Amino acid sequence: MLHRILTAGRYVMVIPVIATYLGSIALIIFKTIDLFFSVGNIVLSGDGITQTSAKIIAVGIIDAVDVYLIAIAVYIISIGLYSLFVDDRLILPKWLEIKNLEDLKGNLISVVIAVLSVLFLQKAVSWEGGHDILSFGVAVAIVILALAFFLYKTNENRKR
Repeated sequence: MLHRILTAGRYVMVIPVIATYLGSIALIIFKTIDLFFSVGNIVLSGDGITQTSAKIIAVGIIDAVDVYLIAIAVYIISIGLYSLFVDDRLILPKWLEIKNLEDLKGNLISVVIAVLSVLFLQKAVSWEGGHDILSFGVAVAIVILALAFFLYKTNENRKR
């Protein structure tokens, strides 16, 4: 009886699967609407496209990419939890196949690296002088290097 209860208990993971899937969709829809309204307000302001407004649009697009990457991470969590706990027969591209928690962590770390890179790009585009960008860039680079090293070591250990 305990065996059946524990086996059926894996279906509880459907709750976070649905929640993360819906959260991913909500992020994408919200940011897309926000981006269109932001660009529309600038274009329709009557001032035309100036250097400043072009920079604001560029930062808005980079911000949207950042949110989209976070939505992708949440979507990967959804797929990963579903594959690991509910049904592993999903037809997925090779890079998205998740056979264990290490695969899920690797995919998430890759997305985190991309998010950090976009975050730095956003800061660089909106930078208006000062020295704060160098320390921020170094901090982001150190985190990216640490995550890349972790991925490298994880992949190296799997090959053994």
